[in-house]
Amino acid sequence: MKPTLLILLLLVFNFLFAQKKTTVVPDPFAGLDTVFQRVLKDRKAAGFAVAVVSKNKIIYAKGFGYRDYENKIPVTPTTQFAIGSCTKAFTSSLLGLLDKDNKLELDKPATSYLPELRFYNDNMNNMVTVRDMMSHRTGLPRHDYSWYLFNTTSRDSLLRRIQYQEPTAALRQTWQYNNFMFLVQGMIAEKITGISWEENIKEKIFVPLGMTTSNLSIHDLKKNNDGAFGYTVYKDSVIRKTEYYDINAMGPAGSINSNVTEMANWVIAWINGGKFNGKEVLPANYVKEAISSQMVISGALPDKEIPDAYFANYGFGWMLSSYRGHYRVEHGGNIDGFSASTSFFPSDSIGIIVLTNQNASAVTGIVRNMISDRILGIKPIDWNGRRNDADAKAKKAAKEAEKNITSNKKAGTRPSHSQKDYAGVYNNPGYGEFEITHNNDSLILHTQNGNLWLRHYHYDVFEALGIDKEEGIDTTQQENLKMQFQMTSAGEISSVAMGLQPGLKDIEFTKATKAKEVAKDELKKFIGEYELQPGVNAKFYIKGEKTLFAFIEGQPEYELIPTDKNKFDLKIVKGYSVLFDENDKGEITAVSFIQPNGTLKAKKVK
Repeated sequence: MKPTLLILLLLVFNFLFAQKKTTVVPDPFAGLDTVFQRVLKDRKAAGFAVAVVSKNKIIYAKGFGYRDYENKIPVTPTTQFAIGSCTKAFTSSLLGLLDKDNKLELDKPATSYLPELRFYNDNMNNMVTVRDMMSHRTGLPRHDYSWYLFNTTSRDSLLRRIQYQEPTAALRQTWQYNNFMFLVQGMIAEKITGISWEENIKEKIFVPLGMTTSNLSIHDLKKNNDGAFGYTVYKDSVIRKTEYYDINAMGPAGSINSNVTEMANWVIAWINGGKFNGKEVLPANYVKEAISSQMVISGALPDKEIPDAYFANYGFGWMLSSYRGHYRVEHGGNIDGFSASTSFFPSDSIGIIVLTNQNASAVTGIVRNMISDRILGIKPIDWNGRRNDADAKAKKAAKEAEKNITSNKKAGTRPSHSQKDYAGVYNNPGYGEFEITHNNDSLILHTQNGNLWLRHYHYDVFEALGIDKEEGIDTTQQENLKMQFQMTSAGEISSVAMGLQPGLKDIEFTKATKAKEVAKDELKKFIGEYELQPGVNAKFYIKGEKTLFAFIEGQPEYELIPTDKNKFDLKIVKGYSVLFDENDKGEITAVSFIQPNGTLKAKKVK
């Protein structure tokens, strides 16, 4: 045999042998334990859980850190977390199901399905469609303080507030995130089906997806044996437990609690066109629409560092983007002590769920991107290192900015009134109600989400400082909410305005009189007639159990509300009050009618 022929045969043999050898595919999850422990440490997070799905099964699920940091109880794949706004895609899906059943049309005005709904103006009443609300394009900004600071258990109460909430853009002009519009979607589902939003979610989504432990309230999260506590990072270094926030009536926008293994079933359904275990849970046409661009969020142009991540649009409860050449569908969630990310790549049939018990956490995005790079076979980026660098730069920039900050506080000024005059109940129909009390030498503003101490800033402007249950009041805070009090021409404190919504003038809360308890026997001393002028008397009398009324001929009778010793406000007329004179014997001798244009005194004659 010729040498050249022998060499050729050997080459062919080696080639065929090589073809038979199995190609070794790197394990995308190798070494993740070490990497994720580093994320926990750098982010100062209590814990998190992650699940990865491929086509129709879970290929990875694990917990890291602690669901109970104090007692070092670890996170598991079944640990339950609040998922916040990841709830939104569930709520919109109910409307997708109703659309399939011809019980609703996405492009009809929302008010046609929920007549109780009213917007700021008639154009919005007539034009805002269900689709507009599902894709955050109604023109309404967030108005989040309305439900977050002034919480309520009544969905009807929150719904009524929408009428008084001013838009900052024209309909469909720009994308503006708004939780209220997802509350409305939940209420539309309730109206059409005749059952609660919670029952709809359980019956139409949880049950068919086998989400047997997922629930819809903080009450149920607390009862879960594998439920996580929420945490925050205090003063950049201390992991500290936070109180659960009961989202109450705003549930359709963000009250679901779940774990990564059950959320994986939710994502599997989306990857498979709405089907789970071969059965349709969501309509295929709705799934396509929901993950298609309904509204542009922003330009989101590629940058030099990561040129293959760009565009930002919104579907129905989903944010859409191109992640390094792969179409990504994702939504985050945040509520006190918890953060979440639910994402999937429909063209790659890959899904990733990350849930953490850390407030406003970067963990979800970092972990999601780390796994995305590995599972999609992309050259990995050091997402945790990038975030560390960004945080360091931000802290440095903040310190530099502090050097250039000058206060506009006017030194040497005083409030126009004594502290007790600012106390009272304040109301705005689009936001709700709060009370300011005068305690010793302090003014305290009471909200559903904790109390605030009001410190005088200048003139009739006060600043609101948080009261920490453990540390008390941090008086070193620089940027605090400013509150501007106003008075009537009669010199009475009448309202307070606060900058609660960027893009709008300060939100004004009108002072309402808080009635003092006065016994009926005490009220009796005010009964009688008082001469305003010859032939014209004011009569005071009691109606019902203990309500004092005033009547002057030619005018309606006025119900009086006791506000101070011998002082009453007229219930339906702002800025008007009466103050009775009392002698040393405890006898009422006269009454003064205090009004914006002056005070009129009347002597008691009967």
